[in-house]
Amino acid sequence: QLQLVESGGGSVQAGGSLRLSCAVSGYTYSTYCMAWFRQAPGTEREGVAAIDSDGSVSYADSVKGRFTISKDNAKNLYLEMNSLKPEDTAMYYCAADLRSPPKDGGSWFCGSLWGQGTQVTVSS
Repeated sequence: QLQLVESGGGSVQAGGSLRLSCAVSGYTYSTYCMAWFRQAPGTEREGVAAIDSDGSVSYADSVKGRFTISKDNAKNLYLEMNSLKPEDTAMYYCAADLRSPPKDGGSWFCGSLWGQGTQVTVSS
């Protein structure tokens, strides 16, 4: 079973950047679909970005062109966030799933295992 630990959150001004990291430990990291989700107070958790075991990636429309998801061979998942907006303020969660999600042309995300989250706050 994978364990996921996020880091890199913080407070920035609008237009700034942050890089989130997710340290992954456990079994067969490379065969998992990985993703970032976020949840703001009073809202449902939403998918932000995902990367499948074959390297394919997906982004929510609200972050396309500003956020980049990546992973390395050292079992770390990243989310590079640029041009941050106040509406990006949320708790960000790393997620993993052994199953690849359906990909029918729209955005797709995956997650059945979750980290504890890291807070991102963007001020105007």
